[in-house]
Amino acid sequence: MNIVDIIIRNIKSAAIKEIDELAKEHKVSRQEFLKSQLETLAFFRKQTDRENELENLIEKNIKMMEKCAASMENMNHILLEMIGDPEE
Repeated sequence: MNIVDIIIRNIKSAAIKEIDELAKEHKVSRQEFLKSQLETLAFFRKQTDRENELENLIEKNIKMMEKCAASMENMNHILLEMIGDPEE
């Protein structure tokens, strides 16, 4: 894995102040805070895509389970009509 330095210029002092406060809250240096934020940003889309795929898969499974339940209910009604309702 290659490690690369990034230099960012022309950042407003108010933004640096906010970043420093956030870093202090997290008890890390500005360097560590920004490094963590950049790495999170870099992988955010991939994580979001995976979450969306999982949500779609869950939704498909729910729909299939609903169809199976409806089919089983229908088969129960057919069987009851064929053999008669034991509660009658």
